[in-house]
Amino acid sequence: MLDTLTYWILPLAVTATVVYGLFKRVKVFDCFMSGAKKGLHTIYELLPSITGLVVAVTMLKASGALTILADVFAPVAERLNIPSEVIPMALISPVSGGGSMTFFEQVLREHGPDSFLGQVASVLMGSTDTTLYAVTVYFSAVGIKKTRHTLYAGLIADFTCFLLAGFFVRLTLY
Repeated sequence: MLDTLTYWILPLAVTATVVYGLFKRVKVFDCFMSGAKKGLHTIYELLPSITGLVVAVTMLKASGALTILADVFAPVAERLNIPSEVIPMALISPVSGGGSMTFFEQVLREHGPDSFLGQVASVLMGSTDTTLYAVTVYFSAVGIKKTRHTLYAGLIADFTCFLLAGFFVRLTLY
């Protein structure tokens, strides 16, 4: 039943919107074309930022810099009872959701979702955000140039999640 509803919800929503627009005597197709034009303009504006982020993540992985950074932070993580295997995921998470998902899947494949490491990775995946991506894309989409303290607050929140993930998994499960 739920699968059928999921399959039909988008076509029904679009149909309902078109019927409502026609009932209200709105030029539905003209509104659609206007929105599509604005969407293409937004993509055009965001493309340099997204390209820059993709190139940065690719270079970070390919150059070995991510491994070096993970090795630098490993002793600190070990003292805080945070598995060193989640450090690359924590480092890439503020930049790339897809990149952090790759590391997350690797942790789950190698150690299992019920292991301490798998649970810490799950908490990290659920509590951190793609801060740099969000600030870049959303702020540039609406034309905000000065991000003020948004970037710092987001990165501090991501770091706090990294520091507390192991603690809360240990507190609640072990």
